[in-house]
Amino acid sequence: MSNSLRDQLMGLGFKPAPKPERPAPAKQGAKPSGKHEARGPGGKPQGGRPDGRKPDARKPDARRHGQRPPGKPQSREDIDLAKAYAIRAQREKDERIAAEAAKQEEARKRREARAKLAELVKDKALNDPAAEIARHFPYGEKIKRVYVNEGQLKQLNAGELGVIQIDGRYLLVTAELLAQAEAIFAPAIALKIDPNAPAGDDPYADPQYQVPDDLVW
Repeated sequence: MSNSLRDQLMGLGFKPAPKPERPAPAKQGAKPSGKHEARGPGGKPQGGRPDGRKPDARKPDARRHGQRPPGKPQSREDIDLAKAYAIRAQREKDERIAAEAAKQEEARKRREARAKLAELVKDKALNDPAAEIARHFPYGEKIKRVYVNEGQLKQLNAGELGVIQIDGRYLLVTAELLAQAEAIFAPAIALKIDPNAPAGDDPYADPQYQVPDDLVW
């Protein structure tokens, strides 16, 4: 634009366009940053060490590790008492475990003995379906009975026969079989007569005791 035209425009009230400002040159050695770091008094950065570096998070805090909280130290007597309680608790636990193991083992042996006994007397019982004489005898702190005929009653009282209990049933068997059953599982022997014992030792040997006074059903 010529000076004459500029002069004419300025005379009409137009002002020249402002020149764009040039950015100030950056100081040598300064690094640009997208965020401002908070600084405390004296221009030191906050939340870090005096040299500006951040603390290593992997290192344990001495205030939290390696220091025992204040409190009353345990005495020798307290330590010995705690050890005694721990030993007694462990001993009682071992005794309970051993008792339970022994109980389970005993139950296993009883099951095996009962199964062996049932196999021994299978199809060997002498019970007479037509028998009408009730022979009573004490067993398991109660009075039980088995029905026999006249001949079986004499043999039973003479010790030639005996009675064993299996699954709630009372089976009449020979004395020989009774001895074998006793060797396998003695608690199953319900009635075993000693022929040399006095007759008064067994009040139920007489048929008149078909329904004893102390019968427990």
